[in-house]
Amino acid sequence: MINAKSTRKKSDMTIQERSNTLRAGVLGSNDGILTVVGVLFSVAVATTNAFTIFIAGLADLLACAFSMAAGEYASVSSQKDTEKAVVAKEQALLKTNFQAEVDAVVAYYVNKGVSHHTSEAIAADLMAKKPLATVVQVKYDLALNHYMNPWAAAFSSMFSAASGGIFPLAAMTLLPEAFKWPGTILAVTFSVALTGFLSAKVGHGFPKRAIIRNVIVGIITMIIHYYVGLAL
Repeated sequence: MINAKSTRKKSDMTIQERSNTLRAGVLGSNDGILTVVGVLFSVAVATTNAFTIFIAGLADLLACAFSMAAGEYASVSSQKDTEKAVVAKEQALLKTNFQAEVDAVVAYYVNKGVSHHTSEAIAADLMAKKPLATVVQVKYDLALNHYMNPWAAAFSSMFSAASGGIFPLAAMTLLPEAFKWPGTILAVTFSVALTGFLSAKVGHGFPKRAIIRNVIVGIITMIIHYYVGLAL
Protein backbone atom coordinates (compact mmCIF):
# COMPACT_ATOMS: atom_id res chain seq x y z
CA MET A 1 0.00 0.00 0.00
CA ILE A 2 1.40 3.40 -0.97
CA ASN A 3 1.59 5.94 1.85
CA ALA A 4 -0.35 9.10 1.02
CA LYS A 5 2.59 11.16 2.21
CA SER A 6 4.76 9.68 -0.53
CA THR A 7 2.58 11.12 -3.29
CA ARG A 8 3.91 14.59 -3.96
CA LYS A 9 2.64 17.50 -5.94
CA LYS A 10 4.87 19.08 -8.51
CA SER A 11 5.02 22.27 -6.46
CA ASP A 12 6.30 20.50 -3.33
CA MET A 13 9.97 20.97 -2.49
CA THR A 14 12.18 17.91 -2.09
CA ILE A 15 14.53 17.58 0.87
CA GLN A 16 17.44 18.45 -1.43
CA GLU A 17 15.69 21.62 -2.60
CA ARG A 18 15.00 22.71 0.97
CA SER A 19 18.58 21.92 1.94
CA ASN A 20 20.00 24.00 -0.91
CA THR A 21 17.75 26.95 -0.07
CA LEU A 22 18.84 26.76 3.58
CA ARG A 23 22.49 26.48 2.50
CA ALA A 24 22.16 29.65 0.42
CA GLY A 25 20.65 31.40 3.42
CA VAL A 26 23.37 30.31 5.84
CA LEU A 27 26.19 31.25 3.46
CA GLY A 28 24.53 34.58 2.71
CA SER A 29 24.26 35.36 6.41
CA ASN A 30 27.92 34.54 7.00
CA ASP A 31 29.05 36.72 4.08
CA GLY A 32 26.83 39.57 5.22
CA ILE A 33 28.34 39.51 8.71
CA LEU A 34 31.97 39.39 7.61
CA THR A 35 31.85 41.86 4.73
CA VAL A 36 29.95 44.47 6.73
CA VAL A 37 32.16 44.17 9.81
CA GLY A 38 35.21 44.37 7.56
CA VAL A 39 34.10 47.71 6.13
CA LEU A 40 32.94 48.99 9.53
CA PHE A 41 36.26 48.24 11.20
CA SER A 42 38.29 49.81 8.40
CA VAL A 43 36.18 52.97 8.28
CA ALA A 44 35.66 53.30 12.06
CA VAL A 45 39.41 53.24 12.65
CA ALA A 46 40.02 55.82 9.92
CA THR A 47 37.27 58.25 11.01
CA THR A 48 35.11 58.97 14.07
CA ASN A 49 32.25 60.43 12.02
CA ALA A 50 29.25 58.25 12.98
CA PHE A 51 27.26 59.11 9.84
CA THR A 52 30.17 58.19 7.56
CA ILE A 53 30.58 54.87 9.37
CA PHE A 54 26.85 54.14 9.11
CA ILE A 55 26.61 54.99 5.39
CA ALA A 56 29.70 52.90 4.60
CA GLY A 57 28.31 49.92 6.50
CA LEU A 58 24.82 50.27 4.99
CA ALA A 59 26.18 50.59 1.45
CA ASP A 60 28.29 47.48 1.92
CA LEU A 61 25.34 45.59 3.42
CA LEU A 62 23.15 46.36 0.40
CA ALA A 63 25.94 45.60 -2.07
CA CYS A 64 26.67 42.29 -0.35
CA ALA A 65 22.98 41.29 -0.25
CA PHE A 66 22.39 41.97 -3.95
CA SER A 67 25.72 40.46 -4.97
CA MET A 68 24.98 37.25 -3.07
CA ALA A 69 21.50 37.08 -4.59
CA ALA A 70 22.84 37.56 -8.12
CA GLY A 71 25.53 34.93 -7.60
CA GLU A 72 23.07 32.38 -6.23
CA TYR A 73 20.59 33.07 -9.03
CA ALA A 74 23.24 32.55 -11.71
CA SER A 75 24.62 29.42 -10.05
CA VAL A 76 21.28 27.73 -9.42
CA SER A 77 19.95 28.70 -12.86
CA SER A 78 22.97 26.99 -14.40
CA GLN A 79 22.32 23.88 -12.31
CA LYS A 80 18.65 23.90 -13.29
CA ASP A 81 19.55 24.17 -16.99
CA THR A 82 21.96 21.23 -16.62
CA GLU A 83 19.28 19.10 -14.96
CA LYS A 84 16.76 19.93 -17.70
CA ALA A 85 19.32 19.03 -20.36
CA VAL A 86 19.89 15.66 -18.68
CA VAL A 87 16.14 14.97 -18.64
CA ALA A 88 15.85 15.90 -22.33
CA LYS A 89 18.75 13.57 -23.19
CA GLU A 90 17.21 10.66 -21.30
CA GLN A 91 13.83 11.31 -22.90
CA ALA A 92 15.47 10.98 -26.31
CA LEU A 93 17.32 7.81 -25.29
CA LEU A 94 14.06 6.21 -24.18
CA LYS A 95 12.81 6.62 -27.74
CA THR A 96 15.98 5.53 -29.53
CA ASN A 97 17.54 2.95 -27.19
CA PHE A 98 14.94 1.81 -24.67
CA GLN A 99 16.66 -1.49 -23.87
CA ALA A 100 19.89 0.25 -22.86
CA GLU A 101 17.89 2.33 -20.39
CA VAL A 102 16.28 -0.80 -18.97
CA ASP A 103 19.73 -2.38 -18.62
CA ALA A 104 20.92 0.68 -16.68
CA VAL A 105 18.05 0.28 -14.22
CA VAL A 106 18.76 -3.44 -13.84
CA ALA A 107 22.46 -2.73 -13.22
CA TYR A 108 21.53 -0.13 -10.60
CA TYR A 109 19.59 -2.63 -8.51
CA VAL A 110 22.15 -5.40 -9.03
CA ASN A 111 24.82 -3.04 -7.67
CA LYS A 112 22.56 -2.49 -4.66
CA GLY A 113 22.77 -6.19 -3.88
CA VAL A 114 19.47 -7.29 -5.44
CA SER A 115 19.56 -10.54 -7.42
CA HIS A 116 19.65 -10.22 -11.20
CA HIS A 117 16.27 -11.91 -11.61
CA THR A 118 14.60 -9.61 -9.08
CA SER A 119 16.35 -6.57 -10.55
CA GLU A 120 14.94 -7.39 -13.98
CA ALA A 121 11.45 -7.68 -12.50
CA ILE A 122 11.78 -4.34 -10.68
CA ALA A 123 13.13 -2.65 -13.81
CA ALA A 124 10.33 -4.05 -15.98
CA ASP A 125 7.70 -2.80 -13.54
CA LEU A 126 9.19 0.66 -13.11
CA MET A 127 9.92 1.18 -16.81
CA ALA A 128 6.35 0.21 -17.67
CA LYS A 129 4.90 2.79 -15.27
CA LYS A 130 7.27 5.76 -15.18
CA PRO A 131 10.29 5.23 -17.45
CA LEU A 132 11.62 8.81 -17.53
CA ALA A 133 11.34 9.39 -13.78
CA THR A 134 13.02 6.04 -13.17
CA VAL A 135 16.06 6.55 -15.39
CA VAL A 136 16.82 10.11 -14.23
CA GLN A 137 16.57 8.99 -10.62
CA VAL A 138 18.69 5.88 -11.14
CA LYS A 139 21.36 7.44 -13.35
CA TYR A 140 21.57 10.98 -11.95
CA ASP A 141 19.74 10.92 -8.60
CA LEU A 142 17.29 13.54 -9.85
CA ALA A 143 13.61 13.84 -8.98
CA LEU A 144 11.67 14.49 -12.18
CA ASN A 145 10.04 17.96 -12.29
CA HIS A 146 11.76 18.98 -9.06
CA TYR A 147 14.34 21.42 -10.34
CA MET A 148 16.25 23.83 -8.15
CA ASN A 149 14.47 27.18 -7.82
CA PRO A 150 16.94 30.02 -8.55
CA TRP A 151 14.57 32.66 -7.18
CA ALA A 152 14.18 30.86 -3.85
CA ALA A 153 17.95 30.55 -3.48
CA ALA A 154 18.51 34.18 -4.53
CA PHE A 155 15.97 35.66 -2.11
CA SER A 156 17.13 33.37 0.69
CA SER A 157 20.72 34.50 0.17
CA MET A 158 19.80 38.19 -0.17
CA PHE A 159 17.60 38.25 2.94
CA SER A 160 20.14 36.32 5.01
CA ALA A 161 23.07 38.50 3.92
CA ALA A 162 21.14 41.64 4.84
CA SER A 163 20.00 40.12 8.15
CA GLY A 164 23.52 38.98 9.03
CA GLY A 165 25.04 42.37 8.23
CA ILE A 166 22.55 44.17 10.48
CA PHE A 167 24.16 42.78 13.66
CA PRO A 168 27.60 44.44 13.33
CA LEU A 169 26.05 47.55 11.74
CA ALA A 170 23.62 48.02 14.64
CA ALA A 171 26.30 47.35 17.24
CA MET A 172 28.78 49.81 15.74
CA THR A 173 26.28 52.62 15.15
CA LEU A 174 23.81 52.28 18.06
CA LEU A 175 25.90 51.29 21.07
CA PRO A 176 27.41 53.97 23.34
CA GLU A 177 30.93 55.02 22.38
CA ALA A 178 32.56 53.06 25.22
CA PHE A 179 30.87 49.82 24.13
CA LYS A 180 31.03 50.12 20.33
CA TRP A 181 34.18 48.08 19.73
CA PRO A 182 33.69 45.30 22.32
CA GLY A 183 29.96 45.17 21.51
CA THR A 184 30.61 44.80 17.79
CA ILE A 185 33.25 42.12 18.38
CA LEU A 186 30.83 40.17 20.59
CA ALA A 187 27.98 40.58 18.08
CA VAL A 188 30.16 39.31 15.23
CA THR A 189 31.56 36.41 17.27
CA PHE A 190 28.08 35.27 18.29
CA SER A 191 26.70 35.70 14.76
CA VAL A 192 29.45 33.74 12.98
CA ALA A 193 29.28 31.03 15.66
CA LEU A 194 25.55 30.71 15.02
CA THR A 195 25.98 30.51 11.24
CA GLY A 196 28.73 27.92 11.73
CA PHE A 197 26.38 25.82 13.83
CA LEU A 198 23.54 26.15 11.31
CA SER A 199 25.78 25.34 8.34
CA ALA A 200 26.97 22.18 10.10
CA LYS A 201 23.39 21.13 10.82
CA VAL A 202 22.27 21.76 7.24
CA GLY A 203 25.30 19.93 5.82
CA HIS A 204 25.22 17.14 8.45
CA GLY A 205 28.74 18.11 9.52
CA PHE A 206 30.48 18.72 12.84
CA PRO A 207 28.99 21.75 14.67
CA LYS A 208 31.96 22.26 17.01
CA ARG A 209 34.46 22.37 14.14
CA ALA A 210 32.25 24.68 12.10
CA ILE A 211 31.77 27.07 15.02
CA ILE A 212 35.50 27.22 15.81
CA ARG A 213 36.37 27.68 12.13
CA ASN A 214 33.85 30.49 11.67
CA VAL A 215 34.89 32.29 14.85
CA ILE A 216 38.57 32.14 13.86
CA VAL A 217 37.78 33.48 10.37
CA GLY A 218 35.65 36.24 11.91
CA ILE A 219 38.42 37.29 14.31
CA ILE A 220 41.02 37.29 11.53
CA THR A 221 38.69 39.39 9.35
CA MET A 222 38.25 41.97 12.12
CA ILE A 223 41.99 42.15 12.85
CA ILE A 224 42.94 42.57 9.18
CA HIS A 225 40.41 45.33 8.55
CA TYR A 226 41.30 47.09 11.79
CA TYR A 227 44.89 47.44 10.61
CA VAL A 228 43.73 48.38 7.11
CA GLY A 229 41.84 51.25 8.73
CA LEU A 230 44.92 52.30 10.67
CA ALA A 231 46.88 52.44 7.43
CA LEU A 232 44.37 54.76 5.76
